[in-house]
Amino acid sequence: MTAPATDVRPLGTDPRTFRDALGRFATGVTVITTDTGNGIHGMTANGFMSVSLDPALVLVSLGRCAMADHLHSGDRYAVTLLSEDQETLSRHFGGRTQPGLSVDFTRRGAHSFVPGGLAEIGCRIVDRHVAGDHVLFIGEVEHLDYRDGVPLLFYTGNYRSLHVGLTDDIFFY
Repeated sequence: MTAPATDVRPLGTDPRTFRDALGRFATGVTVITTDTGNGIHGMTANGFMSVSLDPALVLVSLGRCAMADHLHSGDRYAVTLLSEDQETLSRHFGGRTQPGLSVDFTRRGAHSFVPGGLAEIGCRIVDRHVAGDHVLFIGEVEHLDYRDGVPLLFYTGNYRSLHVGLTDDIFFY
């Protein structure tokens, strides 16, 4: 028995509608850093996710930008997951330079992190994949540290923070 024919067509939506729809997915906010030989380059990104537990792999998704250029030629990057009180740092590394702001990066081996974040993830790049107008930089975790706190979130184009208490009684399937 065959399924009835349906008129299935590619989405064909405009980029703004696509971006607005996906903006309904709340994400954490990170600062990605890498050593360039001329200093530490950092940028705010929310295109970050875990990939594998064994080996421990994460990825950052970057469009055409200076950071992508650095990661194409480099071999490591660091990810700092920001806390709710680090919005100014996110804006700074997102291209809205904050006058008078000076960041003293925390060095952990081959990686440099923004101080005060909720987690530090230092990676060695093990693969790069072109995906449309972005490149996925897959990193094997070489350094990992974290602390408790409230995360900085990004939702519908605005910064948010988490104001609900979660308990061990909540399960997600």
